[in-house]
Amino acid sequence: MTGQRVRRDDNTLERQLWLAANKLRHHLDAAAYKHIVLGLVFLRCRPREWSKLASSRGSSDLGVKLDRALEKIERDDASLTGVLTARYKGSGLEPACLEELVALVGSVDIDGDRDLLGRIYEYFLAEFASAEGRKGGQFYTPRGVVQLLVAMLAPKAGRVYDPCCGSGGMFVHSARTRDICLFGQESNPTTWRLAKMNLALRGLQGDLGPGPGDTLRRDLHPDLRADYILANPPFNASAWGEAEPDDPRWRYGRPPPRCANFAWVQHVLHHLAPQGVAGVVLACGSLSSRRSGEGDMRRAIVEADKLDCVVALPAQLFYATSIPACLWIFAADKRGGDGRDRRGETLFIDARHLGSMVTRTMRELSRDDIDTIAGTYRTWRGERRRTGASRRGAEASSRVDVPGFARAVDLAEIARQEFVLTPGRYVGAAAEPTPTEPYAERMRRLAETLAAQLVTAAELDRKLRELVRGLGVD
Repeated sequence: MTGQRVRRDDNTLERQLWLAANKLRHHLDAAAYKHIVLGLVFLRCRPREWSKLASSRGSSDLGVKLDRALEKIERDDASLTGVLTARYKGSGLEPACLEELVALVGSVDIDGDRDLLGRIYEYFLAEFASAEGRKGGQFYTPRGVVQLLVAMLAPKAGRVYDPCCGSGGMFVHSARTRDICLFGQESNPTTWRLAKMNLALRGLQGDLGPGPGDTLRRDLHPDLRADYILANPPFNASAWGEAEPDDPRWRYGRPPPRCANFAWVQHVLHHLAPQGVAGVVLACGSLSSRRSGEGDMRRAIVEADKLDCVVALPAQLFYATSIPACLWIFAADKRGGDGRDRRGETLFIDARHLGSMVTRTMRELSRDDIDTIAGTYRTWRGERRRTGASRRGAEASSRVDVPGFARAVDLAEIARQEFVLTPGRYVGAAAEPTPTEPYAERMRRLAETLAAQLVTAAELDRKLRELVRGLGVD
């Protein structure tokens, strides 16, 4: 398994590998092929096991040996027990294609650098999510959305929790320091295994429970109080279960059985540490819905002063749905700490105009978009004030009022809006740009434009009348 080595400094490495691997897919669909490829990427980070496979090139039992290598890794690493299930023997992939895939993954010159394989793994996850569409959206949150949540919450030392962790993207982007402890839960057994592999590739330790489990029905971390919570639960999930009336999580009202949005919100609030912050991705309907008591629950959360910020996101950011989504940012204690006192106030950001289309159906947030949103929030929090600034100066510098984009409002104004949290209600319209040309010149230009448009309209009217006469209609 030598072959030509792929240079590490090639900034299109992930893309090249994906294109090459995807050519070998043939009759397998993305959902099945995903596990074959990602399993090989994982094996590649174990040089000892990988090198032993070199002698299997051209043999008819390559699939068997790959499965045995995975089984050995499971036996040697208790944290991976039940994760690396056999997948190659009888996979349906032609032996020649499997051999080419092994050679392709083996061509990556990692030099002991796990992070490179972690990047490849994450890139492949995104590409498979795109290929699988709605199904793929169940296991993968787009990178831009994850990066935005991480930029807004800025996890440092402490406990990071994702109650619906999918393939573990929130953990990968949050764990910038070894002082972070990761906790999560995932109900889908296949996705749970993807997350465990993702963490292992990055050399991260995380408690994802002894196995998969439905978070709302069986909380595997009942005593956890997290410093940072990041979550992208299924939008408007129906038939999630019946809320037990004595469940301590339902502090702000019993969530309805046909929509889990406020079950997730209250689960997150229940698990926040006294100084914790959380970011939850929800469908925009959660901002205004009044069905089955959701309006009352939203009001109770706002009146308890737990809501720090609401961000309206652009449409078409997610693989699973094209409907627009929003971010709810919560703070267990808004008294300030190292920032400004935000009690009784909530920041609204309307970011629906940001992002750019990268495919016909998918929009993506750029680095500048993320910095704009997160920077506005963190400025409002008072986290950018200069050292030694007076409290009054710090408060003034953290005021945010950008017409059409961001505005902080008090509880009384939210109450006047009947606790509907749609940012567009609060931020107003964007300011018109100040004209730079002289008034007389601007009016002359506008008059010329109007005259030209009237000529065009008259010509179109003439052609339309001729077409009607041609039909024999007077």
